[in-house]
Amino acid sequence: MADWEIWLVIAVLALATACTRSSFWLIGHHITIPKRVQEMLRYAPACALAAIVAPDLILGADGQAVLDASNLKLISGIVATIYYLLRRNMLETIIFGMAFFTALRLISVT
Repeated sequence: MADWEIWLVIAVLALATACTRSSFWLIGHHITIPKRVQEMLRYAPACALAAIVAPDLILGADGQAVLDASNLKLISGIVATIYYLLRRNMLETIIFGMAFFTALRLISVT
């Protein structure tokens, strides 16, 4: 791609982002979102996070799913999930999960 094409794509994406993010601000209270839709939108951040994290936990370096004991990320994710279910503290879970993953990596190297 030429430089001008890259800048054009960036400008169009910036405009699209600005329009979609400002649409509710510009429209204001002129429209009402149904209560059922509002309830479903509560789960959007969790779904987005799962869509970002899950492929990283499941896919190996070659892009194929690795669902065995050699996938240290998946094992760490499962252990961190169990830790969260027991403790219900997100910050502790992040720290514990990263420490567990680091320990697994150090053990597997030696």
